[in-house]
Amino acid sequence: MIWCVEDDASIRDIEVYALQSTGFEARGYEDGNTFWQELQSEKPELVVLDIMLPGMDGIQILKKMRENKEFQAIPVIMATAKGEEYDKIHGLDLGADYYLAKPFGVMELVSCVKAVLRRCQPKRIDHLLKTGNLIVNLDEHTVTANGERILLTFKEFEILRLFLSHPGMVYTRDQLFNDIWGMDYCGETRTVDMHIRTLRQKLGIYGKMIETVRGVGYRLEAIE
Repeated sequence: MIWCVEDDASIRDIEVYALQSTGFEARGYEDGNTFWQELQSEKPELVVLDIMLPGMDGIQILKKMRENKEFQAIPVIMATAKGEEYDKIHGLDLGADYYLAKPFGVMELVSCVKAVLRRCQPKRIDHLLKTGNLIVNLDEHTVTANGERILLTFKEFEILRLFLSHPGMVYTRDQLFNDIWGMDYCGETRTVDMHIRTLRQKLGIYGKMIETVRGVGYRLEAIE
């Protein structure tokens, strides 16, 4: 939802219409006080904020938003009168993400909104561990090799995750046992050997990457 705060009804209607016609949800507010009241119960994705507003003006609103942890991450595009260099600089200093000088075209507004949203979106982190065509997806808890799904038990998955997180590192049986099963588990370290054996079998050609280090334990040698 994009909120447009503009006291000129004709400009406000054009802004809202332009955004809605390009796929955005948009809503207009004619003054800063109404906008601020609505902000207490709902948060927009982005605000297009005019500086010259009745009551609380755009600079005051921006300052309050950036001082409030609840609202400080909301992107704000300031709309300034053409030639008002002080307002532009002051707005950017207070934390505006962009500014538009009036008069601006509707497509300029839409392009600006898209650009700011793109820039302000949190970067997606792919929780993937890879070696060759062996891929472990930590979010989906899946393993694929050459595009084929491999079904692993929880412990097998955790062993593979540990190895791929630290390729080349040697783990003793005791380390693997404690990391994967935990200190409170009532078992023995031969359990590790059994799980390594079945994991190698399930991984097929990639199982060869899990090497036995004689007298020490196991490690995984990653491939490019």
